[in-house]
Amino acid sequence: MVVSDHSSRRFDEELDELRTRVLQMGGLVEQQIHDAIEAFGVGDLEQLELIENDDHRVNAHEVGIDEACALIIARRQPAAVDLRMLMGISKIVTDLERCGDKAAKIARKAKGIFDHEMRRVPCISDIREMGEIAVRLLRSALDAFARQDAVGAAAIVRDDVAIDEKFQAITRQLITFMMEDPRTISIALEILFIAKAVERVGDHAKNIAEQIIYIARGTDVRHVTWDQLERDAKGEGKGI
Repeated sequence: MVVSDHSSRRFDEELDELRTRVLQMGGLVEQQIHDAIEAFGVGDLEQLELIENDDHRVNAHEVGIDEACALIIARRQPAAVDLRMLMGISKIVTDLERCGDKAAKIARKAKGIFDHEMRRVPCISDIREMGEIAVRLLRSALDAFARQDAVGAAAIVRDDVAIDEKFQAITRQLITFMMEDPRTISIALEILFIAKAVERVGDHAKNIAEQIIYIARGTDVRHVTWDQLERDAKGEGKGI
């Protein structure tokens, strides 16, 4: 019995360590996205260069956490909520890594824009506003993960609509910009790529929120209606 209790405590410690590593990775990604959008807003080429070249740190986190998940599953053979936790973490770090990719993409595209010495870059303030929403959603997703807060995660899924609306508004502005001066088409398209990268961060935050609901409630809420997702997050669904 003593050995069993010791083994159980060690397993709990391993899961806690893994959750901490996910939050550390999430904090790094959140900072990179914030910095990329801010550097784009002020045309800081040096900072953009640093962000683009720093993506390897996020990749290393993903590889390390995935390896740890695989090792725990092989050694502990977890079931029920513990297995859901490990499966969910594996998917969450994939979304975090892709958010890191988006930060690098924002930096790369922004460098290209400012290399053209554009005097007027359209939609900067709108993209910064959208970026603030995206970073807030990602931070909320990480907080919900730390607390295993399914209801808080459900709110993130709902709030992702705000980013989609911002992206659509920016797209309309850029189309008008290109129609008024066809010489700006190439730059406007680069800005559109940046806006799309920010919008995708919101999508990844939403994916993370869905995984949190799965971990906490045992229900797969991907591709369900909002009403069903809310019921599942509150524990009113079937669950497993």
